[in-house]
Amino acid sequence: MRKLLHNRGFLPGFGMTMGYTIIYLSLLVLIPLSVLFLKASTMSWEHFIGTILDSRVLASIRVSIVTSFFAACVNAVFGVLVAWVLARYDFYGKRIIDGIVDLPFALPTAVGGIALTSIYAENGWVGQYLAEWGIKVAYTPLGIWVALTFIGLPFVVRTVQPVLQDWDLQMEEAAATLGATRWNTFTRVILPHLLPAVITGFALAFARALGEYGSVVFISGNMPLKTEIVPLLIMTKLEQFDYAGATAIATVMLVVSFIMLLIINYLQWRINKFDAAR
Repeated sequence: MRKLLHNRGFLPGFGMTMGYTIIYLSLLVLIPLSVLFLKASTMSWEHFIGTILDSRVLASIRVSIVTSFFAACVNAVFGVLVAWVLARYDFYGKRIIDGIVDLPFALPTAVGGIALTSIYAENGWVGQYLAEWGIKVAYTPLGIWVALTFIGLPFVVRTVQPVLQDWDLQMEEAAATLGATRWNTFTRVILPHLLPAVITGFALAFARALGEYGSVVFISGNMPLKTEIVPLLIMTKLEQFDYAGATAIATVMLVVSFIMLLIINYLQWRINKFDAAR
């Protein structure tokens, strides 16, 4: 009887659970994305290419991808640092800092954008000191990068932190007894184990940044060919009742996001395969 319950589990059988899974994913993911491609297919090839190759569209795609990539890179570095501190050290106020990490998840993105704009504007608390050095953050691509870094940090921290908490400290002790320095222990023992989680956090932060709208729309200044992001351009097309143009841009960004996530998943697979072979 116990063996039977162990095989069946607490949920219904495989057929029923798989059916619910497919229906759920179809209604929320597959069908909406399929409709997007079907809508784009109604456009003529010349119209589609003309829309995508417009200088304003290309500039917005470049701004979105470049700023999202660099924001994810910064989060990959400092997210590991924050996760390391939270997982390895006990200090006064640790729970408060741990909760602050999740603040971008709970905070409405528009509120975050307004707060960042007020702080980093030329007359803001931080922006006024940066302006003395000739550094302008608000209404520049740098401001977009700051906003995307703000919303992407929790993804890296929450992906890496559980791995660090489950890490066996005996591995580090063994490396130390063999004469390894702290740097060698981190780069050759700890980092290879963390790398899949770091890449996953990077991918999540990057994907989240590509589609971010609320926190960027205030601090970017929304200047075409300079600080206009793709989500804003799509909203502009919809407000102008250019549904075909908005669909074409959204389709291209969907394909770009899918390709990049595919590449990142391939890198994860290669790293895991290499780590298993060691």
